[in-house]
Amino acid sequence: QVQLVESGGGLVQPGGSLRLSCAASGRTFSRYTMSWYRQAPRKERELVATITSAGGSTNYVDSVRGRFTISRDNAKNTVHLQMNSLKAEDTAVYYCRAAGIGVYWGKGTLVTVSS
Repeated sequence: QVQLVESGGGLVQPGGSLRLSCAASGRTFSRYTMSWYRQAPRKERELVATITSAGGSTNYVDSVRGRFTISRDNAKNTVHLQMNSLKAEDTAVYYCRAAGIGVYWGKGTLVTVSS
């Protein structure tokens, strides 16, 4: 069983930055592929970024590549999403997901990009 708690969301102006964090419980965090998803109002949830269990490989949706960076610290059971050059279309609830022996989701953190 893995419990995920996201933090770091908030209101930011276009062009600004935010760093999201996801804290995971359990001793098997390092075995999970971790991802960030987002869901904008009236849209389906979409995959934003993924990082493999050891952190050796990352992948991004085209709309955020070059602006967002996913990273993880297996010693601290955390995964981060550094978001730079934010745009209004990045406004969404951002969710952390762990996939391995089972799939687990956090409850999300709201990111609002607006002037």
